[in-house]
Amino acid sequence: MNPVIVIPSYWDRSARPGPLGERGVYDYTTPIDKPLPELEVCLSSLEHVSGVLRVIVLVVAPQDCEEAARARVNSICRAHADLNPLVIGAREASHVERAVSRMAHHVAGETVSLRGYGAIRNMGLAVAAVLGHDVVVFLDDDEVALGEDYLTKAVWGLGSLTRQNLQVLVKSGFFIDELGSPYAEPSGAWSEKYWSKAADFNRVMERAQTSASRITRSNHLCGGCCALHAAAFSKAPFDPYITRGEDLDYVLNVRAMGMDVWFDNEWCVQSQPPEEMAGAPSLFMQDVHRWLYEYRKLDAMNARRDLHTITPESLMPYPAPWLSSGVRRRVFRTALRRFLTGPDRLAYLRILVRGRFDADRFARSASSRYLSFAMVWPTIVAALWEDRVIASAILQTGEVAPLVAHEAPVAGSEPDPFADTGAFPVQGGER
Repeated sequence: MNPVIVIPSYWDRSARPGPLGERGVYDYTTPIDKPLPELEVCLSSLEHVSGVLRVIVLVVAPQDCEEAARARVNSICRAHADLNPLVIGAREASHVERAVSRMAHHVAGETVSLRGYGAIRNMGLAVAAVLGHDVVVFLDDDEVALGEDYLTKAVWGLGSLTRQNLQVLVKSGFFIDELGSPYAEPSGAWSEKYWSKAADFNRVMERAQTSASRITRSNHLCGGCCALHAAAFSKAPFDPYITRGEDLDYVLNVRAMGMDVWFDNEWCVQSQPPEEMAGAPSLFMQDVHRWLYEYRKLDAMNARRDLHTITPESLMPYPAPWLSSGVRRRVFRTALRRFLTGPDRLAYLRILVRGRFDADRFARSASSRYLSFAMVWPTIVAALWEDRVIASAILQTGEVAPLVAHEAPVAGSEPDPFADTGAFPVQGGER
């Protein structure tokens, strides 16, 4: 195998909150002048990981400070030359975007770009394809790798078959907090009765953590700790139209394509979220867009005869309750309770009066957009795969350190943990 670690990194001049529900507003951004950025800590943890061939850092920043963010990221990456870092900013991304636009000119919106959670992950997949990496391991910049075998655990089982003769092509690990717990903290607040997902998530997590088998089928994907084989990411892209939650949404995407996400209960990272967060009303409005869109999108998927049907029962206990018409009542009740209890009462009043209706209209109109994009995605990946012209353009400006030559394995040494488990590419047909 030829794995690559992809790290999206979000920057801004300050940790300012974004407009309500707007695409391109993120849970947190790193201020450019922060003394010890999350990315520095993340890359430092990878210095101790064995087998790292390349790290791709995706620089996400507003246009007015993109150059400053890029300069800061370059300086951080130069201090970690052993990781063979490649920085993808606006300049490098433009080469990929132009190629994609020629093949998907009929598809609406930014599908592969450095704006919006889903499109950013698609950019990571596209760059990996250009460079010929057949495994993409996503890591968030506010997380740290644990142990030198982090990458070995990431690729463990990928491409292999389960006892049920099902191929493992998408795998999720999990993150632990500073106390070493993988579970979410439930909220007992009156305003969060209909919006807290912690209890349902913890049931899913407990079932996976206590399983006798290391690998189990999963309804959950941790975007900051997941590994995708090219046989999967060449078929199913992330959804660029969703405001957030693109990792959980990917579970639906791969299932519609006849694949599954698998949970590895021995692979994890430690989450170290920063204090800087987007405002609560903005995040809530993004979630309103997200869940109403997911509900409509699932209906659109299940109406297609060429896709696999995804039943509510297969998504229990989570996220099934959030993918039905009942989510509209959840939105109304939560916005009303937050309005009554404060703070930000004016923002929640706007959501009650207008925001939730705008989100539902968008969900109805956009529910089939992903399917149009997904149909052309295999062609995009096939065309980008090891494209020498694009690869040369990206490497010319994106490399911040010379390529480190890796020594050939010595005869009689330990088996290669990244030994290939199956041929690529797989662009269709039977697995």
